[in-house]
Amino acid sequence: MKTAFETDLIVEDYLDGARIDRFLSRHFRNYSTHRLQRIVQAGFAKVNGIPADPLQRVFRGQQINIRLPEPPDKTYDPEPLPLEVLYEDAWLIIVNKPPGMIAHPAGNILSGTVANALQYYLDQQTGVRSLLRPGIVHRLDQFTSGILIVAKEHLGHRSLSIQFQQNRVSKSYLAIVRDQPKQDLFENNDAIGEHPTQAGVCMTTHPEALRAKAAFTRFEVVERLPGHSLIRAFPKTGRLHQIRVHLADLGFPIIADDFYGNDARLLDDRELISRQALHAEQIEFSHPVTSLRMNISAGVPADFQLALQRIRSAWSV
Repeated sequence: MKTAFETDLIVEDYLDGARIDRFLSRHFRNYSTHRLQRIVQAGFAKVNGIPADPLQRVFRGQQINIRLPEPPDKTYDPEPLPLEVLYEDAWLIIVNKPPGMIAHPAGNILSGTVANALQYYLDQQTGVRSLLRPGIVHRLDQFTSGILIVAKEHLGHRSLSIQFQQNRVSKSYLAIVRDQPKQDLFENNDAIGEHPTQAGVCMTTHPEALRAKAAFTRFEVVERLPGHSLIRAFPKTGRLHQIRVHLADLGFPIIADDFYGNDARLLDDRELISRQALHAEQIEFSHPVTSLRMNISAGVPADFQLALQRIRSAWSV
């Protein structure tokens, strides 16, 4: 792959008045600000054809020419891992994340993530290693499968992040839960905060929750099953573990959920599926560049389908 790259950029409205290293760091997210400062100081950046000063500010509409003679210093190790791509264009990649795969390296897990797989995927498109950095826009738990939106560049990442922050993204999830709700349509609007003794691991709706924030989820029963239900969840806010906590709080924990369904029946759940039976099935949002409304769906993985088949088979026993 090529090690040097040169391109021309136009300063966007929202970066009007930014220092040149900050402007460049938005476009080249695998480069640290310090590395970009060195590149500018070495004379590899120009503003409207004039060599740039490291402390110079750039303004809307200016043309920035940049040559990157050094490799990036903030990178994910590229790995040729299989990923199901649901949608792709110049700004976005949307994948159907398999269960057990985390979104990006964290803690002791430095490989085998969606980010590692996408870094390899993007490197094949650009021919320049780590020129593009996959920008994962929202959370999806390690053992939850389904839709994950990834931005290829900074404008897409910024627009989508704002949509998520303002709750302008519609999502639905499928979950297999214990027992059967009395009503086909129900909801939970209890605030969610950190568990007072297990902060950062478990969340709770209890009054003693720390830093509780408003949360709201609608639910509908898709299918009633022997001792279980297939539920569709519509979270209207984006709290950590929101669907899992709200269902457990109502008395319908997701099967095989280590944190919120951890009781005597957990071993029975493990006979059905090895991870929490939660799948991000659908998402709707405005495209960050075209503003067209996008609606993406993802089929459920094999382990989820098998769990449903095993539960349904109990009807004939």
